[in-house]
Amino acid sequence: MVLATGIGSWPGTDIREALRVVRDLLAEAPEGVTTMPYLPELPARGPGTDLIGRTTAVLVDLPVDLQPQGWRLVDRPGRDAERTSSWWRQDLDELAEAYDGWTGPLKLQLAGPWTLAAALWLPLGDRVLSDAGATRDLAESLAEGVRTHLADVARLVPGAQLTLQLDEPTLPSVLLGHIRSDSGFRVLPTPDLSQAEHVLGTVIDAARGAGAATAIHCCGDAPPVDLLRGAGPDAISLDCATLSTASWDAVATAVEAGTNFWAGALGTTRPTAYEQARDALTTRWSELGLNPATLADVGITPACGLAGASPESARGITRASVDAAQALAEAAAG
Repeated sequence: MVLATGIGSWPGTDIREALRVVRDLLAEAPEGVTTMPYLPELPARGPGTDLIGRTTAVLVDLPVDLQPQGWRLVDRPGRDAERTSSWWRQDLDELAEAYDGWTGPLKLQLAGPWTLAAALWLPLGDRVLSDAGATRDLAESLAEGVRTHLADVARLVPGAQLTLQLDEPTLPSVLLGHIRSDSGFRVLPTPDLSQAEHVLGTVIDAARGAGAATAIHCCGDAPPVDLLRGAGPDAISLDCATLSTASWDAVATAVEAGTNFWAGALGTTRPTAYEQARDALTTRWSELGLNPATLADVGITPACGLAGASPESARGITRASVDAAQALAEAAAG
């Protein structure tokens, strides 16, 4: 069954309305399609509702504070951490109400360990990424927080089949050595591929151990497809516009190895014609020599989050995702 879902962020500041809209748009699936609603992120509400801020609230024993450079690890939680936790409590309360009695797929999103390590700052030093030991500690804290977070949501929505999506937009820059030090005069050390895969896999394994399916989303240029697949998620989610020929070949290898592919085939500011998304994917599948029947296992999403779209455009893009998934299901069936 072709999947239709979104990436995570949504325009506006009203979480109750956003939950209702996303739920209703993705509640009913046409024939051949599975729809997956999700807990929307509303970064327009302010600090603590952005991807990094939200994820820091999940960390275990690593409190943070918002400073001019960004989110920094500190000795004890302060006002910024409490505000972030308050946003989460509101979101989860509203989630429980909106999905009361729900039985079906439900997706959550958090920043992945490498994007987090590149964004967070050490208490008296550079970015966490500058210290390999601190990066490992951060990943372990995130893994433990993921277990608790998934257990909380499972308790609030007991009928939900949970999927955790880790967002890694900065991972390509980390691997290419594009993250600079505080001074800007040096490039922070880059992890080797096996280390990067292991750290990412630590969090994936924690989510799977908590009973959730897993996906890794990367909308950065030159996504490391083989590394993402090697970390062991059920699905990799990529912006199709960023994929080179070599990246598409890696996608084909992942598909043949049993990893699901979520194609970011729709724009993020205005609706894309669903026929355009369908035709682009069926053509690419043919060029890769993949069995057309495997299109039935593809997911259709926007290229990235929809926070930059108008509310009406976000609704239109989500509807187009479902329409494109239905059209792809028909193409897969022949």
